[in-house]
Amino acid sequence: MESTRPIRALVRGLDALTVLNLRDGATVSEVAHEIRLPRTTVYRILETLCDAGFVFRDTADERYRLTIQVRALSVGFDDEAWVTQIAKPLLEELCRDIVWPICVATLSGTTMLMRACTDHLSPLATERCSAGFRVPLLTSASGRAYLANSPVSQRDSIIEILARSNKEEDRPARARADLVRALADIKALGYATTTRTRRLVEEVSLGVPVMLDDRVLASLTVRFASSAVPLKTALERFLPRLRQCAARIGTLFLEQKAEA
Repeated sequence: MESTRPIRALVRGLDALTVLNLRDGATVSEVAHEIRLPRTTVYRILETLCDAGFVFRDTADERYRLTIQVRALSVGFDDEAWVTQIAKPLLEELCRDIVWPICVATLSGTTMLMRACTDHLSPLATERCSAGFRVPLLTSASGRAYLANSPVSQRDSIIEILARSNKEEDRPARARADLVRALADIKALGYATTTRTRRLVEEVSLGVPVMLDDRVLASLTVRFASSAVPLKTALERFLPRLRQCAARIGTLFLEQKAEA
């Protein structure tokens, strides 16, 4: 079957929506800087989105903002219910078992948004995070686990957006072939890891996807100090529990949707 080429105008429109989703409004110049397109092109994109009802131009400050119609794209998906009713209790149960802090994160624009975490319950949290904290998509275990298990069309669109970003954490998207190979390895392994230094401690993040049949809902991640738990030990002790918890979240989510 012949592959189809992406519609560049549509991708650019999604780029603009992503920028607006991450800000409390943005000017034409700000959007143009973020997605690296001429101002005249961005102006046409934003005005088209205004005509479609997804964006409006606030005459008070000349900034473009999303409209309530954007929420209609997710009608039928009760985002808060599964986090509060399903994910949080399971995360807290898992934290009592392994002690190290755990979080569940979902895709938000081109970052991963922590929806729930157990830092407040873990005495081992190096730096305490809370719900609402964002981490980069390409340099976090949660982001890599999510992207590696996303449909190819979604993955490629996100990579194309990130490749035009000026942010340092998005740099891996510019080496597309290397990134795609790395994501394929992560998908084959079933988990992603990243390491960074926090308060003179080398902190490792181990993330797995929360799957709904053939699509990814979120990522589940545990953070631990490498000096206390070597990676090999973490894979033996934490990975099976993470996978069990992720599978349980996915199962309960589908059951909740079926009952709705």
